[in-house]
Amino acid sequence: MHPLAERIQKQDMRALARAISLAEGEGEEKLKLMSDIFSIKKNAHYIGITGSPGAGKSSLINRLLTYLRSQDLTVAVVAVDPTSPFSGGSLLGDRTRMNQHFTDPGIFIRSMATRGSLGGLARATKDAIRVCDAYGFDIILVETVGVGQSELDIMKVVDTTGLVLTPNSGDVLQIFKAGIMEIADLFIINKADLPGVEKLKTTLEEYMMIAQPKGWQPPIVETISTENAGMDTLWNELNRHRDYLWNTAQGEKQRNQQLKLEVYELIREEIWRSVQAEVEKDPEKQQALKEVDADPYQLAREWFQQWIRRENDHGE
Repeated sequence: MHPLAERIQKQDMRALARAISLAEGEGEEKLKLMSDIFSIKKNAHYIGITGSPGAGKSSLINRLLTYLRSQDLTVAVVAVDPTSPFSGGSLLGDRTRMNQHFTDPGIFIRSMATRGSLGGLARATKDAIRVCDAYGFDIILVETVGVGQSELDIMKVVDTTGLVLTPNSGDVLQIFKAGIMEIADLFIINKADLPGVEKLKTTLEEYMMIAQPKGWQPPIVETISTENAGMDTLWNELNRHRDYLWNTAQGEKQRNQQLKLEVYELIREEIWRSVQAEVEKDPEKQQALKEVDADPYQLAREWFQQWIRRENDHGE
């Protein structure tokens, strides 16, 4: 077993942080580590919280953390920033709002940034979740800062997705266009003390009638994070969705589909890395890439076929 995996099994916090850093990279060592990490996973509940900036996600998560700790549950928070090349920007502000939890040994908070790769971030986020799971956290919260393609990718790696909305914000149309509505397992109306709650609930109910969900009907939960209101209801609905995933045929089908997509993604990444390495070390191919008018489709087809032939030759 990888030394970091052994230390994580013993709940070594430094090993946890180091393993997540390794999971953000690439290479054989990462694959070995993640395979060993997977063998000791403990089936934590993976929860994603997304929504437009200003919806109050961080304040909501802050209150939810307090509630979960009152239930004697340990929590890891993976805070994802798809814009900043470093762990800064709005995400730094998000973490500042959680500062009361930094000294709590039952809570671990980690920031992750794309550094220019949306798909890579989704993969790294899933790996970070698994590392936290192996460590032994009961709940793993994934917070994203917006409602773009990266959020769609990241939400596919959690069990339950909560979409945070606020009354009279005009977010529903934007989120509908982004496709986030389709992956929401529950709708969280935060700042529910503001006017416009009933109108927003009606809009969501009408959307769900049109969407005709199969199996799971996303509930609508009202919260007021500034007053610490609605956390018990929110937690009950999160648990109810997890029960659905693990105790119904439709939930099992959903989990199997997620596994299938993950396996295909890992295969695609390994092939891409191998082909890229071949191209990078071949001077003729590098020269071809400098030709402005080169046909990218033709080059991709030829080089991929060459890679396949080389792989076949190596296998014989």
